[in-house]
Amino acid sequence: MADTTTDAAEESYPGESLGLPETGRGALASWRARFAALLIDWAASMALAVVLFGVGVLREPGWRAWMILAVFFVESALLTALAGGSFGQILARIGVARLDRQPIGVLRAIARQAMICLVLPTIVIGAERRALNDLVLGTVVIYRR
Repeated sequence: MADTTTDAAEESYPGESLGLPETGRGALASWRARFAALLIDWAASMALAVVLFGVGVLREPGWRAWMILAVFFVESALLTALAGGSFGQILARIGVARLDRQPIGVLRAIARQAMICLVLPTIVIGAERRALNDLVLGTVVIYRR
């Protein structure tokens, strides 16, 4: 006789326990899409920081060394609050959503991006492909398409 608990767990998919669809719009975003969005965001932040503060942001110590991260934080927080995702996430067709289906809001977007900039909460991964920042804030990264 087979263990039905094990069989049920093997048949489930990421996001099922959160009430998300298996595929398509609203499904959990893959790590590949999330990483691609992060690369796009970082490249755009580097380019914008160079335009705003000069090439010193790439090679000089001091305050300029922090400008790429500052631009990344502002861009990501602002666009997440207004559009539900950062520039890279929008291009990758993924976005941030609250589990209670409410808008992200400015404070939650700022808190989420602050934790991402600290890195550690982002690399501590829990169930359902959710980083610590998503678990704390009740958010999830989903496909928009």
